[in-house]
Amino acid sequence: MPNLGWTELLIILFVVLLLFGANKLPDLARSMGRSARIFKSEVKEMRNDDEQPAAPQQHQIESATAQETRSAAQDADFWERPENQPR
Repeated sequence: MPNLGWTELLIILFVVLLLFGANKLPDLARSMGRSARIFKSEVKEMRNDDEQPAAPQQHQIESATAQETRSAAQDADFWERPENQPR
């Protein structure tokens, strides 16, 4: 793989600037940062899931029931907020 020098990097930056425009570059960088942050957290969560031992079957059932209850309560709470009310 060829090494990129500073002249090649300037040419690439110039082409990106022409394609996206100066106004879109901050938004593009922000969305790339968010994507990288989400990817990093998901990888970390997957590693944590792999390290935890398997729970007993009864505990998994209780956990699933509690999550469903919590999810239903969150959905109801979401629609009761003023910003989510239909106008």
